[in-house]
Amino acid sequence: MVSSRQNLKETNRIVVKVGTSSLTYDSGRLNLKCLDLLVREIANLHNAGKEVLLVSSGAVGAGIGRLGLKERPNTIPERQAVAAVGQGLLMQMYTKLFAEYGINTAQILLTREDMSDRKRYLNVRNTLTMLANKYRVLPIINENDTVATDELLLRFGDNDTLAALVASSVGADLLILLSDIEGLYSSDPRENKDAYLISEVKEITPEIMATAGKPGTARGTGGMQTKLEAARIATSAGICMVLASGDEPHILSQIIDGEAIGTIFIPRPEALAQRERWIAFGGQPLGAVIIDQGAVTALVEYKKSLLPSGIIDVIGDFGVGDLVWILDAEKNRIARGLSNFSSEEISKIKGHNTAQLPQIVGHKTFDEVVHRNNMVCLDGSG
Repeated sequence: MVSSRQNLKETNRIVVKVGTSSLTYDSGRLNLKCLDLLVREIANLHNAGKEVLLVSSGAVGAGIGRLGLKERPNTIPERQAVAAVGQGLLMQMYTKLFAEYGINTAQILLTREDMSDRKRYLNVRNTLTMLANKYRVLPIINENDTVATDELLLRFGDNDTLAALVASSVGADLLILLSDIEGLYSSDPRENKDAYLISEVKEITPEIMATAGKPGTARGTGGMQTKLEAARIATSAGICMVLASGDEPHILSQIIDGEAIGTIFIPRPEALAQRERWIAFGGQPLGAVIIDQGAVTALVEYKKSLLPSGIIDVIGDFGVGDLVWILDAEKNRIARGLSNFSSEEISKIKGHNTAQLPQIVGHKTFDEVVHRNNMVCLDGSG
């Protein structure tokens, strides 16, 4: 596990995410110089024997440029149409540029649903691993904007989250986010001239989350908030993350060489296992259970399972085996887990002792509503 910048040379599987603002001009047209520099850097890593997966934004931006639009479309159908035009253009350029270095590429378009469903999540992981490892093909990944909507289950909303989930699923050693900002600042440098660059983050605390400013440029969808969420996902999975500017000509080489550039996020000492990663970040909860303070203490401090006696209320409509949020009385998110009961059954058994379950639901299959083995607390503990 990477624990410092000096260890970055030892990384083998690397996920690189590049944002729209690093690939396009203000007009939305592709910045071919930046694209060429990025490809050259990635090619050097690839030809040095490292497995590189590229998560690339820019489809909508490229479409804006090709269609001669003056600004980013506002409606979903408009953005999907523009993305359909731009995605082909973007892949055409990547394929041509990487081919000059003898590297084959593969296009992978994902929706949130691909990560929410456990079987599809595993299929994505297996495909990406096979491409990068066995066939030495460079996967180029993007959200499938042409079919995704703003519905909660279907959108990542930004490629920062997508990149972190991809890195988590394939067990990457390093996640690099290239943006239009040099790293994480103490506050928004666009608004505070005294803001300073934070070189290293060992833990993503509420204070660190508070440093996030407003969303980025008009061409992109993410801001510092999404990058910190990506860091939370990556570091919980035992993956080091570096946030740096995509405008630097040799940025990837500098990062791998351990230079003090950008912000490095150090992974947690105890990484979540693969199945726990999906529960914590990959799957999409279909409902929630609200628990009392005694149950919160049992789950967080004593690593216990969730029993019906600690449940106050249930939200949503879900079935046995579905992923749910576990919330405290103020509806703060405490954990995520797989429910042994449907929402209808939980409504009947909430607040009751486990011995009463057969009389209430007519049968007794489980004592626990969510077993400890199927739960991840949001502080990263299993």
